[in-house]
Amino acid sequence: MKKVFYTLVFSIIMYNIIFAQTVSVKQEKKQFLYLLRLEKSMQDTTAWTAEKQQVVAEHFARLQKMLNDGYLILAGKTSTDLKTTFGIVIYEADSIKEAEEIAGNDPAVKAGIMSVEVFPFKTALIKEGKIE
Repeated sequence: MKKVFYTLVFSIIMYNIIFAQTVSVKQEKKQFLYLLRLEKSMQDTTAWTAEKQQVVAEHFARLQKMLNDGYLILAGKTSTDLKTTFGIVIYEADSIKEAEEIAGNDPAVKAGIMSVEVFPFKTALIKEGKIE
């Protein structure tokens, strides 16, 4: 009886050791902020062609997709003139490399409408619910 008991205990311990080694620990995503500024040429209202406006609409649609996909935390822009306005996007990624790829693939950045800088970020406080 003791032999059966020890065999059972040994089997359970071995199973737990093997299972613990094969289960990957879910890593928490890191937060990043990308800062968008209009390129100098876009600070003049006459530069805003229908094509450029379409690209900015694609930029916004991409942000909505990021939100729906669960890795956008916040996005918005200042309410100032075209020379001083900037936008921020706070989002999650696995690494700075991935964060830079996400920011660099923004349609407005790729089209040369906006420049982008990426920063590691950590949200400390956030208001609950949708902000209007």
